[in-house]
Amino acid sequence: MTLCCAKAVDRLRDSAQSWRRNITFGATYSTLCAVQHKTDEATSEFGDLLDVIRESCGLVDFREVADEARRFLAIPRPEPQSRPSGIQRQPAAARGSPDAARRLFGMSQPITGTLAERYLAARGILLAARERALRFHPGCYYRDLATGETRTLPALIAAVTSLDGRITGLQRTWLAPDGNGKAQIADPRRSLGHLLGNGIWLGLDPGTPVPIMAAGEGFETMASLRTVMPALPVAAATSANHLAGLTFPPGCRRLYIAADADAAGRHGIKRLSQRAGEAGILALALRPQLGDFNDDLRHLGQAHLAAWLRDQLVPEDAGLFLPSG
Repeated sequence: MTLCCAKAVDRLRDSAQSWRRNITFGATYSTLCAVQHKTDEATSEFGDLLDVIRESCGLVDFREVADEARRFLAIPRPEPQSRPSGIQRQPAAARGSPDAARRLFGMSQPITGTLAERYLAARGILLAARERALRFHPGCYYRDLATGETRTLPALIAAVTSLDGRITGLQRTWLAPDGNGKAQIADPRRSLGHLLGNGIWLGLDPGTPVPIMAAGEGFETMASLRTVMPALPVAAATSANHLAGLTFPPGCRRLYIAADADAAGRHGIKRLSQRAGEAGILALALRPQLGDFNDDLRHLGQAHLAAWLRDQLVPEDAGLFLPSG
């Protein structure tokens, strides 16, 4: 809108007098935008007070335009709302910290009846609702590391905990909007927090002895074993390096390690086996028939996977953790 400065001032004065007569000033934006638009008879261009100020003062940013309008109309800047006595603002958690992980987990909900439960069931993973490590978030923040683009997507949230049950980190698996597989993004699974030594524990009762357990790198691998052997405590370390440094629970005397075919996975298994031996724990490898144990569960079925595992377990453990027959 092409207006000279004098004309802008005249219109501002006329508008301000009219608005002061007819409008009770509340929120600045509501006040300014509630006014009838004016038309320039010479050019047939039109606009309201904000348009006049923007053009006559050469401003671009809306905040600058609103500040100028406040000054002209003598509207004070709104005071920030005070908090009730005794309530203080909670400091922001550092990005990627255990505090950030605990807050995100706290904002999530149990997986029963959610897209997360549907996603797991589609992969053959059937876990009891009492698994405290698993949650669902309907709009978990995701940032594309290549483009910087941000969005929110539903996500399966898995808590990474220490042996005393304290959350030190978590793993997010972003899901397709219908829960049918992972989201179509560059890296649909990310972890944060303090992971080394800790894991996504399923079936762990904090502080109690765990004489027999299984550990592996991936959550879905270990959840598949837990589906077939629901009485066996398992831990997913989230990566091969973290698997190598997993902390053993008290009383552990036998450790089954879910094998991974890649070189990093083999290194993690080797290092964890060495550490277990040094701690007096018998380490035994469990090997899938296909790519991993979730592949076995989905493509071969639960009964076939149970039979495959039976031959790899100590007979005493097979009788304890696998169904008879």
